[in-house]
Amino acid sequence: MPSDPSSGAKHTAIHFGAGNIGRGFIGPLLVKANFHVVFADVNTQLIDKINEQASYEVHYLEPRKPKPDHIENFSGVVSGSDQLERDISEEDTKLITTSVGIAVLKHVAPAIAKGLKRRKKEAGQSTINIIACENGQGATDTLKEEVYKHLEVDEDKKWIDEFVGFANCSVDRIVPPFEPEENENPLDVGVESFHEWVVDSNGLKGLSRSTKSLDIPGMKLTSDLPAYVQRKLYTLNCGHATAAYLGFILGLPTIYDAITNTSHIYPVVLGAMRESGAALLKKFPGVFSEQEHEAYIEKTLGRFKNSNVVDDVTRVGRQPLRKLGQNERLIGPMTSCGEYNLPMRNLAMGVAATLMYRNDEDDQAKEIKEKVDKVGIEKAVEDLTGFKKGSKEWEEIINALNVLKGWKEETENQGGKMTA
Repeated sequence: MPSDPSSGAKHTAIHFGAGNIGRGFIGPLLVKANFHVVFADVNTQLIDKINEQASYEVHYLEPRKPKPDHIENFSGVVSGSDQLERDISEEDTKLITTSVGIAVLKHVAPAIAKGLKRRKKEAGQSTINIIACENGQGATDTLKEEVYKHLEVDEDKKWIDEFVGFANCSVDRIVPPFEPEENENPLDVGVESFHEWVVDSNGLKGLSRSTKSLDIPGMKLTSDLPAYVQRKLYTLNCGHATAAYLGFILGLPTIYDAITNTSHIYPVVLGAMRESGAALLKKFPGVFSEQEHEAYIEKTLGRFKNSNVVDDVTRVGRQPLRKLGQNERLIGPMTSCGEYNLPMRNLAMGVAATLMYRNDEDDQAKEIKEKVDKVGIEKAVEDLTGFKKGSKEWEEIINALNVLKGWKEETENQGGKMTA
């Protein structure tokens, strides 16, 4: 759906994923930048609700209860529909973004490829940018690879190379599950006030000549994106996951409960973030100062301590095997610390807690348990983390497991929940 001149929108943006992150983070930023936002999703009931409502509100989950943001100038379209293909092909459409999860990008790629092929015929030399706003490194590169799998003609690929920008990014905003009150709009979402959207300027096309940007307030452009991606993944996501898994072991249901446990969890989470940061500063010299990164850590811990954000440890801890990936939030910073011969004791506690995560409602947690039961913990540590038996990293994790067994016994002795 092209933008409606009467609405004040200057262009159209298509956002794949009409869930809480799309409606509570990327969508509102684009609306504020005078885009008409088309939410694309496979959930037809959700799309119907979006098209029935003229507006919704973004509620800030902060102690002082700031006034909600009123969001309008949006519509919905079913992913894979002819209408979506037309929307992508419109010259007025200048941006495609996603918040669907990295594993789902391959499923949205065919629709994007189809729309771009039609755009080549109908919009000619009009540029468009694509940004996958997902947790993880190189998400837009992944999406680009998937899109190119659906391009059979070299001419289409050449046109896309020239007129379509693919930019990786780092996104950061905690958007927990939110249940609107009975009198509120079902599209309403609750978010923390903090947000960060850092985009690789090298991947974009058609930047404004005057501002050298896409003129989207809230979007920061950088040529040092890998540093920002790792800062977020190895600090915020690392600390978040560590708090979640340790909280689970100690019988604490939410991130707030976990991070305010000052006797056990808080020192480990702080220590893990500082260990990760020490490696980050060595890997990317000159991008962040030591003082800047310490301030970033303190800001992040303050966000975890927000009692208005009710975030279950089981939500943050879901898919533990993915979080044990080589370049992910737990193994990645440990590997970096090993490369620079830096301390990693607290990071090892986070990895060990992940290996002890037992949740029958999480398939990956069940896989971890099955692995440990089958080969034993020492071999499981080697197989699931990639750290060879006898290495410094492996030894640290084994030591951490022994510490956490003591924590677990202490918790059980207190009735299944550790006091602060």
